[in-house]
Amino acid sequence: MLTSEFYGRQVRCDMEMVSQKNFDGNCNYLNMKIYVETYGCALNKADTEVILGILAKRGIRVVDSVDDATIIIVNTCGVKAPTEFKILKRLKELRKLSKPIIVAGCLPKINLEKIKETLPDYAAILGPDSYESLPEIILQIMSGRKGIINLNGKPLSRLTLPSVRTHPVIGIVPISQGCLGNCSYCAVKFARGRLISYSPEDIVKKVKQLLLEGCKEIWLTAQDTAVYGIDIGYSLPQLLEDLVELPYEYRIRVGMMNPAYLKQIVDELIEVFKSPKIYKFLHIPVQSGSNRILKKMNRKYTIEEFKELVKLLRTSLPKLTLSTDVIVGFPGETEEDFQETIKLLEEVQPDITNVSRFAVRPRTEAEKMSGKLPGWKIKEIIINSNETTLGSFVKVKIVDANITHLVGKIV
Repeated sequence: MLTSEFYGRQVRCDMEMVSQKNFDGNCNYLNMKIYVETYGCALNKADTEVILGILAKRGIRVVDSVDDATIIIVNTCGVKAPTEFKILKRLKELRKLSKPIIVAGCLPKINLEKIKETLPDYAAILGPDSYESLPEIILQIMSGRKGIINLNGKPLSRLTLPSVRTHPVIGIVPISQGCLGNCSYCAVKFARGRLISYSPEDIVKKVKQLLLEGCKEIWLTAQDTAVYGIDIGYSLPQLLEDLVELPYEYRIRVGMMNPAYLKQIVDELIEVFKSPKIYKFLHIPVQSGSNRILKKMNRKYTIEEFKELVKLLRTSLPKLTLSTDVIVGFPGETEEDFQETIKLLEEVQPDITNVSRFAVRPRTEAEKMSGKLPGWKIKEIIINSNETTLGSFVKVKIVDANITHLVGKIV
């Protein structure tokens, strides 16, 4: 039994998911026990499944307790400052165990110096394209070497690498890596690079494999699913058409997409979204309700275009669940800009709104911008906004329930 750690929650996965014909055991690995901890998005979860697959192929045992481990791997995220802080704090805690630590994922390519400062005796630091080198690096660590850095591996086609699924019925399928945007606040572009779309043939093959293994739900993930295929002469709607034609009973969940590129494929996307095999869910981050701030963010759409997109989608897909993201306190944001965001949310009424306080990410354009608000002020703005709804009576539609709580949306 292999295990992994997602957001502090243990997830079990069967060793049998790795085909025996792919086993490439080495007696040098027999006494090794690896503990893996993961932070971040669905793509990072998929990366951990690849890490587990690479380890399993070499016969390396993965354990569910850090106390039992010979080596610790932390697969990091660097999209937000609070997540980085949480990871760095965790690295300090793990360092006390005096065990070799491999820091992997996005954070090494976003803030390498901070990792070195926090963990000066690191065993290895790997970028997200360097996972194929893990078995060899582990052998070097076991022979006493440390301070290994491998950040710039060849971009991986994650669909052709071994992987170990960490959920019994959900398969996570990366369809691309990188993006075509250049948002002024985003540091993930330094880790994931420009768009590289995976071939539709490899994606369909991977989905078929997962369905045959018993998956009932497929998550298509990327930094921006809307740009899929632009670099290879294909598109997300075409890929979805390929997938819904597969003769299996399952559901597809499509990951986050930038409004700037969604607007280019929205008509075709609506048509394929009418398939019963696709969840009527879209995550479309708007980030601000102010066109002035959107321009400073380098987002390539207007609020008017966003509202038109939402109107078209909801008219065409009445059961659509809409999720969006908002950043509060972006450099130069005024009270008027903030109120425009509130007005937009009241008008559009997303089913889910993820609100983040702006925090500087290293080497971004926003890092150099003037007009930054202190963190306490941004928090105060968010709290004051939330308090305006406290004590109000609203109509709520219950959309989910379990033994401990109900989940609803305001109607």
